[in-house]
Amino acid sequence: MRYLFLIFVVIPNAFSQSNPEETYSEKDTFINLEDIVVTATKTPKRKTNSPIIVNVINSESIRNVQACNLSESLSFQTGLRVETDCQTCNYTQLRINGMSGGFSQILINGRPTFSPLMGLYALEQFPSNMIEKIEVLKGGGSTLYGSSAIGGTVNIITKIPKENSSQIEFNTHSIDRQSNDYSILGNSSIVSASKKAGVSLFVNKREREAYDYNGDGFSELPYLNNISVGANMYYMVNENQKLDFSFSSIYENRYGGEITDQNPAHLAEQSEERTHNIFAGGIDYQINFNNYDSSFITFVAYQNTDREHYTGIKPDDDAIELDAFLKNPPYGVSYVETINTGFQLNHMISPFFSGDNVLTLGVDYLHDRVFDEIPSYSYLVDQVSKGLGIFLQSDWEINQKLSLLTGLRADFHNYVDKLIYSPRASLLYKANDNLQFRLGYGTGFRAPQAFDTDLHIAFAGGGISRVNLSPNLNEEKSESFNLSLNYDKAKENWIAGFTMDLFYNQLINAFILQPIGQDEFGEVFEKQNGQSAIIKGINLEARANFNRLIQIEGGYTIQSSRFD
Repeated sequence: MRYLFLIFVVIPNAFSQSNPEETYSEKDTFINLEDIVVTATKTPKRKTNSPIIVNVINSESIRNVQACNLSESLSFQTGLRVETDCQTCNYTQLRINGMSGGFSQILINGRPTFSPLMGLYALEQFPSNMIEKIEVLKGGGSTLYGSSAIGGTVNIITKIPKENSSQIEFNTHSIDRQSNDYSILGNSSIVSASKKAGVSLFVNKREREAYDYNGDGFSELPYLNNISVGANMYYMVNENQKLDFSFSSIYENRYGGEITDQNPAHLAEQSEERTHNIFAGGIDYQINFNNYDSSFITFVAYQNTDREHYTGIKPDDDAIELDAFLKNPPYGVSYVETINTGFQLNHMISPFFSGDNVLTLGVDYLHDRVFDEIPSYSYLVDQVSKGLGIFLQSDWEINQKLSLLTGLRADFHNYVDKLIYSPRASLLYKANDNLQFRLGYGTGFRAPQAFDTDLHIAFAGGGISRVNLSPNLNEEKSESFNLSLNYDKAKENWIAGFTMDLFYNQLINAFILQPIGQDEFGEVFEKQNGQSAIIKGINLEARANFNRLIQIEGGYTIQSSRFD
């Protein structure tokens, strides 16, 4: 049983009192009931009208909690836990509603280009000043996003050009008065006078010294050197057509282990070193027609990661073993390439019986290649995953109080022999302007893959593990249920509310790693289907904002994750 409690207080900038009708405008409000969200339905909706709860972390929230990267930005959300799983290199995973990182789908501007290898370190590599907002959807989202959207979905939306502005900052932190963490960040936006074009730029340079908590000469926090740049641009072809383009480039070197002046890394007694070069980008084209009742979106997104890495322990007893180690130390290279492309067609039928219905038809293709090699260990993972998904969704606003969201997705995957269907259904009941009830059901799946964060543990011990896929391996399936209650009350000088969210998820044919033997380098595992598992719990949230001067948010999560 796990318990997670969060509470924080921030004091936003003071303001001069304005018209009461403008007291909680979208521009100034820290807690906003009317945020526009897109992740739950792939179409813009007001947060209170979304049949699925979407939590929004905006740039002001990120700034107020002094988060310097994506990992720290996500740490202030109930039901989310950013877990650091290696003391030497500090690789992280995002757990949503008690499920491990492999069940979390992370999107960049709505596209699933966040590969399994990126999931190890990219939560720390993405700087906070590139983020416009983060939308968090807890629970199954496979109907829209395919494989791995079982535990939840996190959508990182990069900075959007809104007005002409520029800023540059220098931040410094001291860790226990021993190690320093410096960062220089800059943002600039330029928007044309006609508002037909705009560009938003960001740059971030961060360097953190290694930190040794207990004085044993080995780091608890590794050395980091990160340089990130990127841009987000739009161009209005005409009033009905829009072109969006975004890219980001991230370089990072991290070193953890024995703190020593000796170079290269394999001369240390024990160490890990990673050098990443990451490029991610995407192009979206949208055209609205039929008097804005219909829209067509086509897109392509791309990501590649080049990585050089070392993980090992220098032998200290056997001279022959040490000589062999020094002649051929266990350095490795990794290459990851992800391509996502497709289209989406939206059409509103109004009236549809007693209300409006937005129908969405979409097709997307995802190609992901992971190459990871350590020649001295004769270790190689060269895996190509291909998936084609077709989804259909109905977002029916039956009346002012009742909405029904239904959808179905069919996936073709090269690691699965048959077509996989993922249905979803969610019901929203708005009892009044302040109170909403939501009930949801969804299914999902994870396709087999050889690359897994579990392999890292063996590397850190100075060896490796090999993972073979069982010839009888089937996809891992899930069925999830959510029941939630959301209440918010807004007055002229304050706003307060709470959320209660019950979740239940059953995993069928859960993946396990079964040891099947050993070789000269380490253990050999086979990925098999194990028992089913049940993940269940409750998220409780409370929030209040007083006159936009003081903001308080708190959360408490209880969850249980057990194999049958």
